[in-house]
Amino acid sequence: MAEEAILGYLLNEEEITDSGQFSDEHNLNHDEVVNVIKRLHAFGYIDCQNIKRVSSVLSDEGKKYAAEGSPEVHYFLAVPAEGSISKDELQKKLSPSDWKSNTSVFSIGSIYAVKNKWVEGGKQVSRKVQHVEDKVKNLLLQTQEGMELDEESLNHLKNTRRLVEEKVWKGYSVKKGPNYAPKRMSFATDLSRENLQNWKELEFKEYNFNAKGQPVVAGHVHPLLKVRKQFKDIFRQMGFEEMPTNNFVESSFWNFDALFQPQQHPARDSHDTFFLKAPSTTRELPEDYVERVKQVHESGGYGSRGYNYGWKREEANKNLLRTHTTAVSSRMLYALAKYFSIDRVFRNEAVDRTHLAEFHQIEGLVCDRGLTLGDLIGVLQDFFSRLGMSKLRFKPAYNPYTEPSMEIFSYHEGLGKWVEIGNSGMFRPEMLLPMGLPEDVRVIAWGVSLERPTMILYDIDNIRDLFGHKVDLGLIKRNPICRIGIE
Repeated sequence: MAEEAILGYLLNEEEITDSGQFSDEHNLNHDEVVNVIKRLHAFGYIDCQNIKRVSSVLSDEGKKYAAEGSPEVHYFLAVPAEGSISKDELQKKLSPSDWKSNTSVFSIGSIYAVKNKWVEGGKQVSRKVQHVEDKVKNLLLQTQEGMELDEESLNHLKNTRRLVEEKVWKGYSVKKGPNYAPKRMSFATDLSRENLQNWKELEFKEYNFNAKGQPVVAGHVHPLLKVRKQFKDIFRQMGFEEMPTNNFVESSFWNFDALFQPQQHPARDSHDTFFLKAPSTTRELPEDYVERVKQVHESGGYGSRGYNYGWKREEANKNLLRTHTTAVSSRMLYALAKYFSIDRVFRNEAVDRTHLAEFHQIEGLVCDRGLTLGDLIGVLQDFFSRLGMSKLRFKPAYNPYTEPSMEIFSYHEGLGKWVEIGNSGMFRPEMLLPMGLPEDVRVIAWGVSLERPTMILYDIDNIRDLFGHKVDLGLIKRNPICRIGIE
């Protein structure tokens, strides 16, 4: 209807000077008219120019003052003509329910009544004049009627008291375009059999070969999976073999005891570890190995004094959600090899922007004869240089199952400081020798989280935006490929 009205009007008239006025005269919705103008302009039927008008309208507070009068006049009228009234009584009289509010009649009225020198302020309030004019109300009524105000008055109402707001109206003036016709031709948009058979009688819409097609609805790879693949490729380039880490549930024996971690260690408390209710205990452990682990805990051996406590089998039998993938490493150390794993671990931690109760651990280890701390540092330099981290520092640390132990730091160019990126060490003899490994066999190992480098690579400052139920699916669809380790 709006399209026919516009094209029909231009058949006999030179121009539509104002789309708003045109809409009113033809009883049309202006938004609909604007959409039609844009469409006809795109097809060249009309030419149009923008029109912009700025007008002043009353805010909700301004409408209230225009109807009831300004607060300063209410304040003035509440003060008796003779004598005075206490400020407390005036407060309760003008604003009985919200007199403490900064927007109450009392609060606003007292400011402007004193400023206008209508009243004498203090604990007792009295009049200084007997008659006042409500200029604010008069100005608001003039604005409501569409009258123009002087600049000072308008600035006072709009910027100082927020009683007037600026309203912008946008419309168009319209003239005939190069392709004008009284009626818009319908274009065929589909190359259907019927349209092709009657192609001489139809006008086909031009194809825009630069237009983007509809986005393909498909799955997308999560940033964690992209970074994990790159880490796996780097490990394989260095000759490592991946460990099977498909069991999230471990016994306390493999998760703690086999790693020479005492049963009184705080990490084994329920506030740090998720223990299973069913099945609560394991049924299968290598008994000869269990006995050797028990002995080294209680009385030492292999050059160690042990922990000198009563080791309990029932503690070792408890099932839990593994707190690290090192539990898998202890199972794999019977063969001399280079292993790695990247998988999920669980810890009973408070969730915040950098910690979750479940996350992914990257672990690498080398088992061979005669390895030294120098070998560990050399492997770490090789591994992290492939991640683009060539500046490394090492700091002595403590881990129950490694000695010596080192924290790994890398210089972060963006932050301009050294940042901790992982932990490392050499497995203790108390852990290795009960397995039956030869005395000259050493194991060097290190671990980092998968989430931390992913957050740095994808500029994510809250781990809950990366992993968990709060992840934005748009992030999964838009994130770029991961190129760490690629020269």
